[in-house]
Amino acid sequence: MTGTTFQRYEKKYMLTRKQCTALMKCLTGWLQPDQYGSYTISNIYYDTDNFDLIRMSIEKPVYKEKLRMRCYGSPEAGNPVFLELKKKYDGVVYKRRAELTYQDAERFMTTRPCSEGDTQIMKEIGYFLSVYPVKPKVFLSYDRVALAGIEDSGLRVTFDTGMRFRRTSLSLNKGNWGTDLLDQDKILMEVKVPGAFPLWMSRVFSELGIFPSSFSKYGSCYERYLADGFFKREVGHSA
Repeated sequence: MTGTTFQRYEKKYMLTRKQCTALMKCLTGWLQPDQYGSYTISNIYYDTDNFDLIRMSIEKPVYKEKLRMRCYGSPEAGNPVFLELKKKYDGVVYKRRAELTYQDAERFMTTRPCSEGDTQIMKEIGYFLSVYPVKPKVFLSYDRVALAGIEDSGLRVTFDTGMRFRRTSLSLNKGNWGTDLLDQDKILMEVKVPGAFPLWMSRVFSELGIFPSSFSKYGSCYERYLADGFFKREVGHSA
């Protein structure tokens, strides 16, 4: 088992495909594909029966946190999965990530084991689970293109498309099918940086009319639930 921690600022931008095409031309020379380039991300988001975590998050408190299980590709292909405890305080994102096998991650989330041999990250996740009686609530998957700074390796820009979600078959090994979450013309861009945003990037965004957007993937799934009861009548696939 290995663990990783992140501390950074993150901003989201909702782009049209036309804006994205224009932006990509401007990023040449500043950014390049990271070591993975493009890939599919699948997540299981955990919450209480009453969706307490996402309800608190939508209220935009100074401090908020969430827990998810994430896989790049498919765990059946032998890829590891990650338990991620993501916290945000006063605009700064703190992420605690533990890498496990899919079987170990499922076992941990089912039995909630905790021992003196656990890593600090797993202890933090264990404490979170002792406070919030969570269970799998939604599956969310999307296709990502990731870029990294040529001169500043701490700068990352990602573009997410094909967002799909479901409320049945809440396991990472059940495939990445689901119902579309966004219009096909929309692309979610996220800028992640350990400190201040580069001046050149601010200038480019201003010239293209690109401005920050408050968008939560899991929050949008929950809002769909509130809007039309989707979580109660999802059709098309069975568990």
